[in-house]
Amino acid sequence: MLDAFIIEEIKRQERERAADDRPVVQLPVPEPPAPAHHDDDRPGDGGGGGVVIIDYAG
Repeated sequence: MLDAFIIEEIKRQERERAADDRPVVQLPVPEPPAPAHHDDDRPGDGGGGGVVIIDYAG
């Protein structure tokens, strides 16, 4: 009797081998638009990030 780990490895290898045989469809994905630059942005602030603070004590 084979160990469960060995059986899972064999199954994983078979799935990978089957996945290699399937054709891959490439979808056309448009480029994302360039981010708009606002005059009120401070230089060097990293931009685009944000912080959300949730106070559960209230």
